[in-house]
Amino acid sequence: MKDRPHSGTAYSDASTIARPSDDDRFMREALDEGRLAAGHGDVPIGAAIVRDGAVVARAGNRREIDADPTAHAEVIAIREAARALGRWRLSDCALYVTVEPCAMCAGAAVLARIALVVFGAPDEKAGAVRSVAELLEAPWMNHHPRWRYYPLLRDEVERLLGEFFAVQRKTGRSRTRMPS
Repeated sequence: MKDRPHSGTAYSDASTIARPSDDDRFMREALDEGRLAAGHGDVPIGAAIVRDGAVVARAGNRREIDADPTAHAEVIAIREAARALGRWRLSDCALYVTVEPCAMCAGAAVLARIALVVFGAPDEKAGAVRSVAELLEAPWMNHHPRWRYYPLLRDEVERLLGEFFAVQRKTGRSRTRMPS
């Protein structure tokens, strides 16, 4: 993971955005959603959208259960928040997600005008905030959400992922295996 400070700027009043002191509470909400996703066979990644100190939407991955490759926790939570708030611009909202967003999810955060992205564990293979790509800071993007890495639950997030994939390997339900 690259060690550079974020440079994104929010388009909303900073007082409406979750503060670092709120990170543990909201990251635990996202982690709970990740656990629920594992319960139905999906990779245990969870997300929560926060506005004015309250969760307005939450979701876990649903790719397997919905047979939808775009059913990532972040995308579902963004859709649900837009529905709940009655608008697509979420410029006064923060996205909490257990694992660093991929390119699709980082792009969705930009398109939804999310003010802040907070993630609990880096994704060295597909993370598009700072590990593999830095989409939130790409000069050609029309919005640059601020972001924070919240490492205090990283061990718990990685343990949940590790346990999930160990069960997948043991039961032969690996996602990379093609049917014969």
